[in-house]
This record gives sequence, structure tokens and C-alpha cells, in this order.
Amino acid sequence: MTDSRPKRPARPASQSSATAGGKAGARPGPKAGGRGRGAQDTHTPTTQRLFFALPVPADVTPALVAAQGKLRGNWRPVPADQMHVTLAYLPAVPHDRVDDLKKLGTRLFTDAAPLDLSLRGTGYFPNEGSPRVWFVKVEAEGLNELAAALREGVQALGLSTDDLPFKAHVTLARKKGPAPRVPPILFPEHWTAGSAALHRSILRKTGPIHETVSTFRLRGTPATPAPAAQPAPDEAIQETP
Repeated sequence: MTDSRPKRPARPASQSSATAGGKAGARPGPKAGGRGRGAQDTHTPTTQRLFFALPVPADVTPALVAAQGKLRGNWRPVPADQMHVTLAYLPAVPHDRVDDLKKLGTRLFTDAAPLDLSLRGTGYFPNEGSPRVWFVKVEAEGLNELAAALREGVQALGLSTDDLPFKAHVTLARKKGPAPRVPPILFPEHWTAGSAALHRSILRKTGPIHETVSTFRLRGTPATPAPAAQPAPDEAIQETP
């Protein structure tokens, strides 16, 4: 018996393979709007993440590691050997511009004097709502000026830094899920920073890995404080009878 029903036209081979590949073999493209360290994190395979920083010495980190022992939940502590004070973060540096950054670091840090840094209290970023970062504040005379000069030098090279205002700190932990806050902690530790470094940041599932690209010595002479003004003879404080 002959089938009188009209036959469906065959699908073109190119259309069939394209449809099958789109369903089974194709990988979804990257999602738009991905964010790393702020909106300026534009790293691509042709660039790398770099940052200038002051290291935290080994005789200071034990107090910070002890504080990390108070973390609970999904906090991921920063390893002691990667603790640092970031001076400038560069989210997308072409590979052929790294030497320019080395020259900039040599010029600026050679003229910079060693810095006397002091740890202060802990804080969170963001402070409101659910924080992502737990850190300890850092203070030093001349630190803000050094960071500003470094960022200006980077931008003069035609490279970009992040657009976050500079706030000196040491990151202690990053949160990867629900986790309680640690009550405020004050640290009395302080040290003299006599060196700085340019690091490469490589992202891993377990957290960023920092590789040292170049180190610099702070060889400048500390500014001599101005002597206290002496009162003029006729303005001298007189002893009360």
C-alpha cells in the first residue's frame, strides 16, 4: 500500500549540525557585567593584574594570624606570607608595559624614605550590610603621599589604577559565604618599611596567588622635623608671683 501523505522536506545538513552543536557541544559565553576588584577590573588574557605594595614583616604577622583564629563560617584567611599594604592596584596591564612599571618603582621608591607603619583597629568592607573583606587599618606619616605619587606616575604612563580612594590597610580575610563578624580588635604592632614590591595577582579557586615581579629599596632620607619655635624675649611666659 502506497503512503499518500506528503513527505516533510529534509533539513539541510548545515542547519542540522549547527543546531546540534548549539545544544550539546557549544559552551555558553561569558556573562556580561562580571566584576573583580571593583568596576575597573578589566583583566583579559593579554593583560595581567599587578599591584605595588609594602610587605608585612614576619615578626608582625603572628599577631594577625592569631586574630584570624577568631574567624567562623565562610571567611577565607589571607596567608601570612601574602599580607601586605597595597599602594596601587593595576587591574589590566599589557605584558609589554611591565618594564615601565619597574622603572617607575625604582625612581619613586629610591627617593622615598623608609616609613614607620603602625597597625590600628579592624574594619570591614563594606561596613554596612554583608561585608566581603575583613582588614586592619594602617597609619604612617608620608604613606598617603607616597601612594598618591605612585598612582600619578602610573597614570602618566597611560595605565589605569582602580578608582577606589586610598585607605591603607592589611586584608586579613575574604568572605565566601555566610559568616559572622569578628568583634573589633586593636593591634599595637608597628614596623619600619624599608622596601616595597611590584606583585602579580593570579586568581585561583582557592583565592589569589601573589608572585613578586620586582622589589625596591626605600633609600630616601627622612625629613628632619622643623625645630620648635622659640618665643621672642618680650613674649616669653612670665612666672606668676
